[in-house]
Amino acid sequence: MRGIGVLAAFVGGVCIAVQGRINGELGHVLRDGFLAAMVSFGVGLVLLAAAVPTTRVGRAGLVRLRDALRRGDIRWWQCVGGACGAFFVSAQGLTVAVLGVATFTVAVVAAQVVSSLVVDRVGVGPAGVQPLTWPRVAGAGLAVGAVVVAVADEFGTPASLWPAVLPALAGIGMGWQQAVNGLVREAAGSTRVTTLVNFGTGSVVLAVVCVVDVAVRGLPVVVPSEPWLYVGGALGIVAIGTAVLAVRWSGVLLVGLGQVAGQLVGALAADLVVPATGGAVSATTVLGTGLTLLAVAVAALPAGAGRPARDAR
Repeated sequence: MRGIGVLAAFVGGVCIAVQGRINGELGHVLRDGFLAAMVSFGVGLVLLAAAVPTTRVGRAGLVRLRDALRRGDIRWWQCVGGACGAFFVSAQGLTVAVLGVATFTVAVVAAQVVSSLVVDRVGVGPAGVQPLTWPRVAGAGLAVGAVVVAVADEFGTPASLWPAVLPALAGIGMGWQQAVNGLVREAAGSTRVTTLVNFGTGSVVLAVVCVVDVAVRGLPVVVPSEPWLYVGGALGIVAIGTAVLAVRWSGVLLVGLGQVAGQLVGALAADLVVPATGGAVSATTVLGTGLTLLAVAVAALPAGAGRPARDAR
């Protein structure tokens, strides 16, 4: 089941990459990345609100989650993982222009990998305690190095790196988000209910951000009519849903690494099929993507492949 979980996370990562390209274009048309993220979250929330409470399975899952909250089997703060996704999008909008995409990506991935190792070791997620074996630690380190290689051509010279604190915090939140989303899924017994809760909390946070954003910058002048610009929310549903399923089989670290690998492969494929304006696929991007896949394979090695890192001499 571990391999199936990693594969599901990989598929979710590909969806994130395509979603990022679509939301980026939507943000370009609206000239506002926060509103683009709100539209994406909002579309996903509407789709889930129409699909979950209107089915018997969905209603049963909502009742189970409500009862689990009343009994204290799960806490309310474990149900707000979607806020981390909203924080990630907000950090992206606030810091990418200052740091550049490369520095932002490395800060997020490095922090997410560390966070995933910690929450797995503590046993926060539904997979329970995952020991710090050498394959897991080595795979995590290799993944960070691979991402650095993949985005090496995009590194600029930002005047200051202090804004990298925000994407680092976002990366820490993403590790925690995957763990608590898995717990919500265990309580509700439904991936769809968990995804609905995730989109609901994320939409609330983004709505607050957008109110401030619109008050400062005003409403967009152009409202795009192309239907494909609004499918980011549907892709987000797949990304969150696959992670919720995968984390109970593979643990938080492997889900995170699988998603990172999927994002790099998806972005590489998108650049090959529909090249970005002025963009070209570089050798370092291909090399970094290959190293990321290797990192996932190393981290997925059985626990017996290495002694726990904390006991090694």
